[in-house]
Amino acid sequence: MLRDIFRKTIFAAALATLGTAGAAQGIDDTPRFRMPVQPSLNLYGSPGLMDVPTAEALPDGQLAVSYSFFGGVSRSAMTFQFSPRISATFRYVGIQNWNSNGFDTYRDRNFDIRFLLRRETLYWPAITVGLQDFAGTGINAAEYVVATRTFDSPLSLPGTLRVTAGLGWGRLGTDGSIGSPLGNVRPSFDPNSKGGTLATDQWFRGPAAPFAGIEWQIDGRWALKAELSTDAYTPETSRGVFTRKSRFNFGAEYQHSPRLRLGAYWMYGAEFGLSVQFQINPAQAVTPLVVAGPRPIQPRPELTTSPDAWSEEWSRSASAPQSIRDALAPALEKEGLSLDQLSVSTNSAELRFINRRYASDAAAIGRAARVMAQQLPASVETFRLVVVENNLALSTIILRRSDLEALEFAPNSADALLAVAGFSEAAPDLPGAIYSADLYPSLAYSIGPYVTPSYFDPDSPIRADAGLSAEFRYRFAPGWLVAGEVQHRLVGNISDSRRFANSRLPKVRTDALRYAQAGDTTLRNLYISKQWKPRADTYARVSAGYLEAMFGGVSAEVLWKPVNSRLALGVEANYVRQRDFEQRLGFADYSAATGHVSAYYEFGGGYHGQLEAGRYLAGDVGGTATVTREFANGWRVGGFFTLTDVSAADFGEGSFDKGILLSIPVSWFIGQPSKRTVSTTIRPIQRDGGARLAVPGRLYEQVRHGHRSGIAADFGRVWE
Repeated sequence: MLRDIFRKTIFAAALATLGTAGAAQGIDDTPRFRMPVQPSLNLYGSPGLMDVPTAEALPDGQLAVSYSFFGGVSRSAMTFQFSPRISATFRYVGIQNWNSNGFDTYRDRNFDIRFLLRRETLYWPAITVGLQDFAGTGINAAEYVVATRTFDSPLSLPGTLRVTAGLGWGRLGTDGSIGSPLGNVRPSFDPNSKGGTLATDQWFRGPAAPFAGIEWQIDGRWALKAELSTDAYTPETSRGVFTRKSRFNFGAEYQHSPRLRLGAYWMYGAEFGLSVQFQINPAQAVTPLVVAGPRPIQPRPELTTSPDAWSEEWSRSASAPQSIRDALAPALEKEGLSLDQLSVSTNSAELRFINRRYASDAAAIGRAARVMAQQLPASVETFRLVVVENNLALSTIILRRSDLEALEFAPNSADALLAVAGFSEAAPDLPGAIYSADLYPSLAYSIGPYVTPSYFDPDSPIRADAGLSAEFRYRFAPGWLVAGEVQHRLVGNISDSRRFANSRLPKVRTDALRYAQAGDTTLRNLYISKQWKPRADTYARVSAGYLEAMFGGVSAEVLWKPVNSRLALGVEANYVRQRDFEQRLGFADYSAATGHVSAYYEFGGGYHGQLEAGRYLAGDVGGTATVTREFANGWRVGGFFTLTDVSAADFGEGSFDKGILLSIPVSWFIGQPSKRTVSTTIRPIQRDGGARLAVPGRLYEQVRHGHRSGIAADFGRVWE
C-alpha cells in the first residue's frame, strides 16, 4: 500500500518537472541557505540522489571527491566540473564477495561524462544527458537523460524540494523497462574484458526504464532523499553479493561544512549505506592569499615647477648605469625579485629580472615597475620589463611611467593599464646591458620528506612509500644547470605488491615494481642541461644524464612560441638507455630513440590543449592528446589519452594509456606567495604502450606563463 502511494506521488511530482504546472511558483535564483552551495552527490560520485542521477551541475570549476559503501559495493570517485556545462568523473569500484571469474573482490575503473543541455529557468527544469562508465568493462555502464526542478516546500514546510525524473539505459534500464526505443542490441558485461575502449555500440541501446526521485533540503544542514531506482544489480545479486528486495532507496544527509557532506541510506530494502562527500573549488583558497603591499609610486614633480629634477645630465656619466643597478638590485630583492640585466638611457630603461616569489608574473611585473618608478631618474619615461626564466627572456612588457603614476589608484586600474601596455618579443641578448654580479655561480639545495603514491593494485588499491629526499641545483653560468635528487625510503608498501605485469612490449614501465623492490636508497635523477634562445621567438634546451627514475641519456628540444600567439610548436628528440633496478649509476641493455613533435594551443578562459605525435619508449608510434583547465591562482586539472600502433591486446589491461593531471599551488594552502606546486598524475593503469620519457625542464611550461595571454589573463594582480 505505502509502496503504491509513494510510486504515484513521486511520479506525479516528477511529471510536474517537465511541464509548466509548477511555473506559477517561479524559480528564485537567490540562494535560500548559506549551505549547501552546490548539488549533493549520489553514491556514484556525480550530482544525484542515491543511485540515480539528477540534472544539476556543480558550480563551474568545482572538484568533488567522494566515497560510498553499501552491500559490499564501495565506490571512490572524483568529479570535476570542467566547464559550466561539462563534467567528468573518474571512479574506482570494489565489489566484495564476487567469488567468480577469478576474483574474490572485483575491482573496476569507470569514467563518466555529463552535459547540461538546459539550465533550470522559470518554465523549464534543468536537463542533462550523461554517459556512465562509457569506456570500461561496462559493469556500471549506463546512459540517461534526466530533468530536475526546484520547488518551494509545500504545506508551509521549511526548505525546498528538488524533483527529478529521467529515462535510463544500461544499468538504469534493467528494472521497469518500457522497451528499447533506440535499438534492442546491447553487449553484456564481460568481467574479463581488458576495458578502456569506447563502448559506442552500447550507448542508448537496449531496454530503457524511467526513474525518479525527490530531495527535500530541509535547511542549510539537513536533507532527506527518496528515489525509485531502475538498477536491478544483476551482476551483484546473481553472485550473492547482496540481496535486492525493493526498488526504493531512502537517505538522510548532513552538510557538516560548505565542503563536507555526510550521508546514511537504506538501500533496496536490504542494506545500509553511507557516503562521505568533499567538494572544493580551486578559485576559493583554503587560506586566503596575504601579500604585503608594495610601496606606492611616488609621482615625479612637475617639469614646469622642478626642471632640475628632470635634468638629463645624469645620462652623461659613465658610472650612472652601474649606480642605478646597485640601487635597483636590493630594492627588487625585497620584493622577491632578482635583477638579471639592466640597460638604461636618457628616456627609457629595460629591466630583465627573475621572479622568485609570485605564481603570477603580472604581480611580479607590477612590483618591478614600481621599484623602477622609485629608483630611476625622472627623465626615464618608458619602462621595458622582461621576466627571465632559467636564462630564457620570455617577453617584453612596455609601460609608460606616466601611465603608472596616473592609473595606480584609478577605477579599473588593472584593465586601464593593460589597455595602454605593449607586448613584444624579448631579444636573446640585451646589447650594452649591465649584468647582475650576484647571480652566478649559485647553489640551492633542500632536504625534506617525500611521498610516492601507487594506485589500483588489486590487493591494495592505494599504496605509498615515504622517506627523505635531498635535492640540489647548481647554476655555474647563464643557462647552465646541474641538478640531482637522492631519495631514501623509510616506510612504505609499494614493494610489497605481488603484481608483476606481463607485457608483450619492452618493459619500459611495467617493471616499476622491480625498481621499487631493488633498494631503499636511490638516485632519482642527476643531469646537466643548457637552455637558451636562438632567436626572439624560439627556445632551445639540451639535457644529459640520469633524466628520470628508469632512463638516462640525452634529450634535445626546440620550441617556437611568439609572444602574441596562442599557438606554440615544439620538437623533441631523445636517445636513452634503461637504468638498472637499483637506480644507482648502472644501465641495463635496453635502449631507445624516442621523440615527438608537439602543438600547444591556448583556447582562452584557462583552457589549454596539447597534441603530440611521435615515437614512445617501447618503440610504438602514435599520439597523445591533453586538455587542461588552469585557474588564475595556478590550479590545473586535466586529462590525457595516448593512442599508438600497439593493439589493445598487445597493450594489455586498459587498452591504451590515459590519465588525470592535477597540480595545486602551495600558496593555495599556506596563504603566502610561492611558485611551488604539488602535482600528480592519476593513471587507471600504467602499461608499456604510449610511455613517454619524463624529461625535467621541458620548455613550454617554462615559457607560456610569461607571454601575453598568460600575463593578460591574470593582469588584475599587477597592482598587488
